[in-house]
Amino acid sequence: MFKRLLPDQIVNTVFDIDLDELKTRGVRGIITDLDNTLVGAKTPLATPQLVGWLDIVKERGFKVVILSNNNKTRVGKFADPLGIPFIPAARKPAGAAFRRALSLLKLDPGHTVVIGDQMLTDVLGGRRAGLHTILVTPIAPSEEGWATQINRRIEKIALARLRRKGLWPDKGERKS
Repeated sequence: MFKRLLPDQIVNTVFDIDLDELKTRGVRGIITDLDNTLVGAKTPLATPQLVGWLDIVKERGFKVVILSNNNKTRVGKFADPLGIPFIPAARKPAGAAFRRALSLLKLDPGHTVVIGDQMLTDVLGGRRAGLHTILVTPIAPSEEGWATQINRRIEKIALARLRRKGLWPDKGERKS
């Protein structure tokens, strides 16, 4: 069961994702979480560094959609100035939200990746939808709400089991 929580890749931040490698593999779409993936949960707008990264992503021909469990007001205020489509209140890891994101991108799972900071929502939902999953380190864990804090406790248990079975890289090591 815990194997479903294993991401295909682990990176520190979205800036560490090798876009050229994704392009070579035929990836054309990115479904990304918002809070603690692109910016901290209390950061209302994209940072200049993130705007630059998103510009590069678009220049390289990738389509992007934000898939968030947060509300429409939060996600809309972030995504609208960037011109990025979004799906709020997604109820990840439910499959319907991932299918809707794929529909917005007009792509199939084989040409799309999902990026997020949570194993129980982003990775599990992405794997269930047949997507390549990329786990990032949470940007500002101290800003997380109670539901995410509960998820983090469950993730710690899952991580301990995965490490014991030799399925998770040791600390400091990254899977790519």
